[in-house]
Amino acid sequence: MPTDDAPLIRLEDYRPSDWLIDTVDLDIGLHPRKTQVRALLALRPNPDGRPGAPLILDGDELALKAISLDGKPLDRSAYTATPRALTIPTPPPHDFTLTIETEIDPSANTRLMGLYRSSQVYCTQCEADGFRRITYFLDRPDVMSVYTVRLEAAKAEAPVLLSNGNLVAAAELPGGERHFAVWHDPHPKPAYLFALVGGALDHVRQDYVTAEGRKVELAVHVEPGKAGRAGWALDCLARSMRWDERVFGLSYDLDVFNVVAVSDFNMGAMENKGLNIFNDKYVLADPLTATDGDYASIEAIIAHEYFHNWTGNRITCRDWFQLCLKEGLTVFRDQEFSADERSRPVKRIADVRTLRSTQFSEDAGPLAHPVRPRAYKEINNFYTPTVYEKGAEVIRMLKTLIGDDAFRRGMDLYFERCDGTAATIEDFLACFAESAGRDLSHFARWYEQAGTPTIVASGRYDAAGKRYTLEFAQSTPPTPGQSGKEPMVLPIRLGLVGSRGDLPLKTASNAYAGDGLVVLDRASLAITFEDVPEAPIPSLMRGFSAPARLELDLSDADLVRQFASDSDSFNRWQALQSVATRALVAAGRPGADPGLLAATAGRLGTALRSFLQSDALSDPAFAAQVLRLPAPADIAREIGRDVDPEAIFAAHRGLSTAIGSSLLEALPALRETLVASGAYRPDSASAGRRALRNELLGLAALSAPAEAADLCEAQFDGGDNLTDRLAALAAMTLIPGERREALIARFAETYANEPLVLDKWLMAQALIPEPATLERVERLMRHPAFSLGNPNRVRALIGGFAANLTQFNRADGAGYRFVAGIVVALDRTNPQVASRLLGSFKSWRMLEPGRKQLAREALGTVANLPNLSRDVADIAERALA
Repeated sequence: MPTDDAPLIRLEDYRPSDWLIDTVDLDIGLHPRKTQVRALLALRPNPDGRPGAPLILDGDELALKAISLDGKPLDRSAYTATPRALTIPTPPPHDFTLTIETEIDPSANTRLMGLYRSSQVYCTQCEADGFRRITYFLDRPDVMSVYTVRLEAAKAEAPVLLSNGNLVAAAELPGGERHFAVWHDPHPKPAYLFALVGGALDHVRQDYVTAEGRKVELAVHVEPGKAGRAGWALDCLARSMRWDERVFGLSYDLDVFNVVAVSDFNMGAMENKGLNIFNDKYVLADPLTATDGDYASIEAIIAHEYFHNWTGNRITCRDWFQLCLKEGLTVFRDQEFSADERSRPVKRIADVRTLRSTQFSEDAGPLAHPVRPRAYKEINNFYTPTVYEKGAEVIRMLKTLIGDDAFRRGMDLYFERCDGTAATIEDFLACFAESAGRDLSHFARWYEQAGTPTIVASGRYDAAGKRYTLEFAQSTPPTPGQSGKEPMVLPIRLGLVGSRGDLPLKTASNAYAGDGLVVLDRASLAITFEDVPEAPIPSLMRGFSAPARLELDLSDADLVRQFASDSDSFNRWQALQSVATRALVAAGRPGADPGLLAATAGRLGTALRSFLQSDALSDPAFAAQVLRLPAPADIAREIGRDVDPEAIFAAHRGLSTAIGSSLLEALPALRETLVASGAYRPDSASAGRRALRNELLGLAALSAPAEAADLCEAQFDGGDNLTDRLAALAAMTLIPGERREALIARFAETYANEPLVLDKWLMAQALIPEPATLERVERLMRHPAFSLGNPNRVRALIGGFAANLTQFNRADGAGYRFVAGIVVALDRTNPQVASRLLGSFKSWRMLEPGRKQLAREALGTVANLPNLSRDVADIAERALA
């Protein structure tokens, strides 16, 4: 366990900082090994703090070089400096300045927190607590300061010098070898939003004029030679700015907006004020090196980080317990942007797939926590699907409950009232309670109570009285630290589907909020609809109106009928997912009926053939989602206990193969109609056609492997884009043999100089569901394309293997031991990446006894090691609790 045995930080222990820092003047001389940092801090006592309190500044692996108070060197007896803190026991009781000088080594910073070098480029990552690795500081989000930053560097090494805000000065120094730049950000911000970049970079740029008439220079900076791949990101940035003006009335507030792509980054991107730093996989794109999925991700993440300018930067969070206030809200905003830019139904389905696969599984395991945690030891371990994706669903439910107009008024009030502050969930909800004129205290339980609610629904039709009664009940299973659960506020959008489509809804129930909305805010309720002319099929949770499980006992025939007739696209998709899920859950359990999958494949095959012949071409992206079965991991979560991964995989493979066989005659003609004409375009319509065509290729690989191998090779050879080439490789990985290995080798040769593409090559192999995959992964770790020091490579190969249901969960435990060993190795250099990888064990408790014991042993091996980082020790402790 960690030597420092991190304390438990609790929400109820929050108190304001005793000191505030009004301005920060940084003078940073960049050097690969000896970067000099001089920080001039203007401090004053906080009126809300404790009078006469000591000044304790945070540090992390820092060495103090010099310290002055009001310009005079501070006597050694007046302070204490350690690598973790700088303490002045009796500071002046009035305003004063403190000058602190430190020296840091960016090249040795393998944690990629604070200031480090990535491919010879200096860059920073300060969220959540990285600024304390640069200088001693009150490193907490409720201390907001105005920053002026002077950067100096060798001109040949770092011709580009960037920081937050606007550029106010720049010049060469005498002799011409070094130069400097001064940046000023007029907007107060917490230290986690500080950023700098220095290096040799190419860029693309354009001018943008805001709705308020401000001229802004937009630029995307990339490694030399890659500017041709930055145009899409720049276009996405301009579109997201215009969307935020149109939808939320929010304009940008500086004269420049810079995006920088770096190749070594622990996360996806960081919203530093005016200087967003990105993992290069979420910036670089051209048809031959980025897939349709990459283009969509770049669009969403560029927008997400820009939207933080208001929801995160202008209004930040008071403390890290409020992390969902900036992240959940901003995920909601980027999801809405993508839905407007692309297909709203398809985007909703994709988001729900992600929610179920990542957040529902988190809720079901030992790492479950509320959207707003009450306590933590390591905040970096709470950048989770619960905070992000479930946090976004809470915002979406709020909008559903109070309506679009009240929601917009509440957002306007939030920006007006909280601009320039460090806010809380209570501050946020108060704006909507006021705009909607309703009490939201019960709704606020979504921020406090962990777990995924289950809604059990049943319907009863009275033919004589032409009445239809729906009964609902809700429950939430126990989660760590919360054994008892209270009813949640669950908005249920619904319709009644008749033989000719939706039936009118007429009821006197107080639970009916109108416009097809029922609010389940107690343990159970019943609602009766009048004048219902026929026995309907209930269409519940339309648009996935709440992050909950729904148990509704409809027959397969009713679900197939719902797929054909429902007006709600999400529930059309869900209907066939439910048919498949029911069969796969049954087949994945001991004693399953061997004829069940064949019967289900027949029903699904008939429905899908009709759909593909009549509707598929009207929205190919939706059709691709319809064809894709629930993931095996989703079936494991639905089974919930004594899970046998091999049985689930066999059932899933069997059903997929049978469906492919039933569609085999129609596949060639349909794939041919989907062939694109003209040059590659990343728009949603073109991407949808490719998605459906490649989904069909995957089915063919299972049902007719010999013919599909020909198709894969032809598609790889003739493909003019990475989407089709990678799909050919992925389909070929389903077909063991020499042709597969030959295509794997050709792919690596084709993209030998493209690290981001080789990440996909690594992951495709790590996901092969065969016993030899572990040996393959160990061999690939010695490939020149792989580096344990690069987070993208680790996520692709090791993270890919950890997502391989059968091979990570091998019956001999070798998969668990392998991943645990990598976690231990990584913990010495990059604890954040190590702890996220250890999160792969989050579902170990649901496994059958043999695998469960082996997973427990692997976790125990990690937990019992000395000198673990806080990051890894925290995950291990919670996973085993």
